[in-house]
Amino acid sequence: MDVQGTVEAGFEPVRDAFVRNFERLGEQGAAVAVYRDGRKVVDLWAGTRDLTGRDLTGQEPGDRGADGTDGVDAAPWAVDTAQIVRSATKGVAAAVPLLLHQRGQIDLDAPVGTYWPEFKSAGKERVLVRHILSHRAGVPVLDRPLTPAEAIDGESGARALAAQRPEWEPGTDHGYHAHTYSWLIAELVRRVTGRGVGRWIAEEIARPLGLDFWVGLPAEEAHRVGRIGPVEEPTAVGGALRLRPKRSVSEAYRDAESLTRRAFGVIEPRPDENDPAYRAAELPASGGISTARALARCYAAMIGPVDGHRLFAPATLTLARTEESAGPDRVLVVATRFGLGFMLHGPAAPLLGPGSFGHPGRGGSLGFADPESGIAMGYVTNGMRKGVTADPRAQALVRAVRTATSSPDEAI
Repeated sequence: MDVQGTVEAGFEPVRDAFVRNFERLGEQGAAVAVYRDGRKVVDLWAGTRDLTGRDLTGQEPGDRGADGTDGVDAAPWAVDTAQIVRSATKGVAAAVPLLLHQRGQIDLDAPVGTYWPEFKSAGKERVLVRHILSHRAGVPVLDRPLTPAEAIDGESGARALAAQRPEWEPGTDHGYHAHTYSWLIAELVRRVTGRGVGRWIAEEIARPLGLDFWVGLPAEEAHRVGRIGPVEEPTAVGGALRLRPKRSVSEAYRDAESLTRRAFGVIEPRPDENDPAYRAAELPASGGISTARALARCYAAMIGPVDGHRLFAPATLTLARTEESAGPDRVLVVATRFGLGFMLHGPAAPLLGPGSFGHPGRGGSLGFADPESGIAMGYVTNGMRKGVTADPRAQALVRAVRTATSSPDEAI
């Protein structure tokens, strides 16, 4: 495997794990980056920019697109290749209301309706800002799924949520708001700042930190973004980590009446994530596009300075990783832990240690930080597996980072 990039001394286990992902876990194109104490120590990429098997459009390598060009190619992953990271977007998006709170523009304990009056209907009068960040708002589903066009038009999602009745008493329980998180966060940010969430991230987070991260991909950057597609999990090999609950998320998803199915199916039919219109939309739950380097650098700036820039003040960092929700998740079926917008370390999202916070993306990608060790990591891939959390490729890299940062008697 021809791996490009750099690894500092002591972090060679991460490179070894990255290579094994290609050799044993079916990786086709991916990148991983790690920062420690604000400094980049791992920056690796390999494989092909586009998934080179059948992808979401049904094309095979060599198929001709409508414009006469190859629909899928085998161009190598480059230093600046970016990919859609699905729900790993949520972690970066969560930084927006936390930073607005840090600046005194949002009260986390205020009703959402304080900023978005239309939301105060159908039993949602007492939904607080902290509830939408911790997946306690009770609106993970919609009475009627949105079409792909409605999902990205910037209006229909928020309008549907304003009219939606909660599935449970807000604040009393939690369940993953897989897609509705997009319109909750986007509308809240728009009402408070007058800016779209993608523009806010671009101007207040990505530009100062020099991040190749977008919620709403600019047309001039589209050439850098690879095509994603589904890949099957390979046959288990000796020593491979298996993290499967007694009833998996995929099993719950197959039940047409389940909250899982309804929450992940709020956009019907399933949107084509390789469609330029979808990539240009501001969907902070699932539509972010990033390099691994940008994810790692963003999380590094949440826990400390990076080239003179720091995102979170100490009090905000505490908010981000203080447990708000824990236990059986009404949507994901397994036990989950959430802070304010971030998944916390636990069986459903194993990160580096008890103080880690971040967010995986359904199918593979991952971004997180661990303040105790000073580590921040980003991983992106073009091969999307069926799982929602604990992707075996990402977990192999997390374990390698743990090995690299542990003393010999602590290494796992």
